[in-house]
Amino acid sequence: MGVIEMLPLIADNFHVSVSQVGLLVGLFALAVAVAGPTMPLLFSGVNRKKAMLLVLGVFVLGNIVSIFASNFTIALIARVIPAFFHPIYCSLAFTVVATSVGKEEAPKAVSKVIIGVSAGMVVGVPITSFIASVTSLQMVMLFFAIVNAITFIATLLFVPSTPVKERLSYGAQLSVLKKLIIWLSIVAVILLNSAVFGVYSYLAEYLKNVKNMSSNTISLMLVIYGVANIIGNIVGEKLLTKNPIKAVASFPFSLGVIYIILFLIGQFTVPMALIILVWGILAGIALNITQYLLMSAAPKASDFANGLFLTFATLGTTIGAAVGGLFISEIGTQCVILVRLLSWFWCKNFKTIASNL
Repeated sequence: MGVIEMLPLIADNFHVSVSQVGLLVGLFALAVAVAGPTMPLLFSGVNRKKAMLLVLGVFVLGNIVSIFASNFTIALIARVIPAFFHPIYCSLAFTVVATSVGKEEAPKAVSKVIIGVSAGMVVGVPITSFIASVTSLQMVMLFFAIVNAITFIATLLFVPSTPVKERLSYGAQLSVLKKLIIWLSIVAVILLNSAVFGVYSYLAEYLKNVKNMSSNTISLMLVIYGVANIIGNIVGEKLLTKNPIKAVASFPFSLGVIYIILFLIGQFTVPMALIILVWGILAGIALNITQYLLMSAAPKASDFANGLFLTFATLGTTIGAAVGGLFISEIGTQCVILVRLLSWFWCKNFKTIASNL
């Protein structure tokens, strides 16, 4: 995530346009989306610890190449190739922690991984921005390499060997796509991510142009959202452990209510901060719920299901951002909140999904 804030710096370093540098983000996301269901499927029979170490090794190598990249093409290749391996690590991380505990405790274990994802998103951008501002692009890439190397060592030392005891054939895993509940869950994942990120993608612009907030206040609001997101992950695992059906069925309604309040009274700074706090918590819960939907719909093909989650969560984020942009261009920034209709549209079907998991 740290690359996002450095696009202008990268453009200056390689003497290319910012739109070209945007490929570092766009192609990375596209590679993750394509590899989401395919790469975890291909590696489903490999010892999970060895597969995770392979992915981290590829990332470290990509970071090292980026440090010494002499032109933008090399830098782009060094980023996109690891992106194809990214879903392997994430899907296996979910599976390893879920299988390390009992079925009832699995949501709590998975939420700890999601907390790591959220924390990385919250602190990744400011840390890399600070390093870039006081040093150079190469030092940021070195920082990435060190972080991945530390993760490689920690995985080597602390993650137990996890051989696949009952390996399903590729056909058996793909056969889960014949189940209606899988496709209902996929649509739910797409729409929920669209509903959350379709608004979040334009939150800074919304606060600036509609609410006339200063840059410092906007930064504070984004920090509140990020911290709340981590809290939401903790709350989400408790809800899913205690009463998963109720949590899944009621979530879209809760998100819709928050968006209505945000639309109506968001012009006041203190209420806005409180709304963003609650919204951030709900967004953290959403990550747990969407992952839970697909995992529960295909428990015997967990690696493949987690890969599907990564792909369609990414697709939902992309669709949400696109629809949010359309709302802004056609009817104004304030109405980007109406992207919430994506979640409300699906609300009536959530009880059906939850009761069949």
